[in-house]
Amino acid sequence: MQFRPLHDRVVIRRIEEDMKTAGGIIIPDTAKEKPQQGEVVAVGPGALDDAGKRIALDLKAGDIVLFGKWSGTEVKIDGEELLIMKESDVMGVIEGKKSSKRAA
Repeated sequence: MQFRPLHDRVVIRRIEEDMKTAGGIIIPDTAKEKPQQGEVVAVGPGALDDAGKRIALDLKAGDIVLFGKWSGTEVKIDGEELLIMKESDVMGVIEGKKSSKRAA
């Protein structure tokens, strides 16, 4: 991907969750909600403060994050659906989890 977000924005790829409930019921595609977890693909250089100094982001590429249901702007880059949002829209980083599934 040849996309670099500006300022304090991050690019996130949604991570698809399990398609079964705990009881083993398979959820059809029409009833599924979009996942609220994703993998950070790219981060901007950071915002500028009032003095013109760059404030570095806490997120880095590869982090697994949790974000709000309506957060970000959906875009399609190189045929892949991604989200672009400000770092402040991310609720937190999920520690110790590796991305293994991709959203369709």
